[in-house]
Amino acid sequence: MMRTIEIFLVIVIITGAFIISSFFAVLPSPRQVSPVNLRRLALTMLQTLDVDSDLSEAVFNESDDLAWGQLQIALSACLPPNIVYNLTVYEVLSGSGTELYMPMKSISNAESLGIASDAASYLVASSNVTFNVIPEKIGEHGGGGTLYILNCSDANGWWITGYTAQSLAEDLYNLLSPYFQNTIMVQNTTQLGQILNGTKLQNETLQSAVVINTFGEAVPIPAGYYATQGYDSEHKSYANYTYTLGQRVRQWNWTWVSIVGYPLYYVSNTCFFNGSEDHNGYGIYGMKCVRSAGFNAFLDGLDGQGYGDWYKRASDGEWVYDSGWITKSLSEHVYLSSDTLRYCNYYGIYPAPYQTATRALPSSITGTYHLTVTTYIFDPVGNWIAGAVYRHNDSGAFLALGLTRSPDIRLTALSLLAEYKPRLYGSEYTASGTSRLVILQLGQVGGV
Repeated sequence: MMRTIEIFLVIVIITGAFIISSFFAVLPSPRQVSPVNLRRLALTMLQTLDVDSDLSEAVFNESDDLAWGQLQIALSACLPPNIVYNLTVYEVLSGSGTELYMPMKSISNAESLGIASDAASYLVASSNVTFNVIPEKIGEHGGGGTLYILNCSDANGWWITGYTAQSLAEDLYNLLSPYFQNTIMVQNTTQLGQILNGTKLQNETLQSAVVINTFGEAVPIPAGYYATQGYDSEHKSYANYTYTLGQRVRQWNWTWVSIVGYPLYYVSNTCFFNGSEDHNGYGIYGMKCVRSAGFNAFLDGLDGQGYGDWYKRASDGEWVYDSGWITKSLSEHVYLSSDTLRYCNYYGIYPAPYQTATRALPSSITGTYHLTVTTYIFDPVGNWIAGAVYRHNDSGAFLALGLTRSPDIRLTALSLLAEYKPRLYGSEYTASGTSRLVILQLGQVGGV
């Protein structure tokens, strides 16, 4: 019985203490328990008002009472009823390395924002201002600066399924011409023969130029000297022409670009090769197959070796220019290197980050032909390289993208930009008269 009374007394005491403490306790207001984030609300409000550039138009036309009246209506409609505001527009003035802000116009729905308020700022630009990025010109601070794009109307391409060489040339021109001092479309094989002979087409700089072959696995061949002297009658091959190409790349310190597939596997001239047998076996006429001898001979020419030296070194007497493919089809995807991905963001060019490579080159060619890889476009897979810029230790270079058709010319453009690294210069965002700063200050009134 006594135990029961004790328990009852304890309950009475605890309950009384709780009631008395609750009576005297001062609880925080709901505003303090769950406050409104006024800064976030202000920024969201400014972004909402400018979603269709309505805010920008009103800010740069402070005398338009109708626009400012609509702006006030939008603020009142979008903000909670217990939120008051003050919106002020400042002109941004730049000079002597400093920025000055001059108030232009202000609107408000209350005389005071209370004792607690917060604000957000928003920079808007005039609708008649275009913000440009000006690229540095390749060759501007050194040699070179000329980009030749093969656009030969009298040649056919291969391994460029879905495209023509001419359409690829036009796209490459649009992508890359802003980065070079001179961009020249080589319109036919006659003009190609001219630059191979060292003759300028438009008073451009011939030395250290970049030459893009848009014809995939084929390469245009000029008639006349290059077609006759380039033909190896003993082996019935035009490997001597591709050997001469390698020599010219070395002589003029060119960077030769192969956009897809096995480089220099065919030669093409639709006027010169006009017989019924002049095709690649897949319905593309006006070309001759050189097979792997084309690229092997090109590398010999680039390295300064004599034509046929490889043949002379062969112990079995076989013409090893055409002894077999030196490329490999990789079973796994190849991925853009970390440097290339970084340049994707810098230049705003975004090809797929992984590709299929069926014409990857062996890394062993760097030792055989005295080459140095200056830019890896894709991470190597073992001893195989799907895309890279190879620069000869003396003179000349080539870019080979040994990918599966169809070509992605964004990769070609990105590869060259990653190799030459032209800088980008942005325009001044806070130029005088083109930018205004909008500050929206919010306060909370009424309620608990």
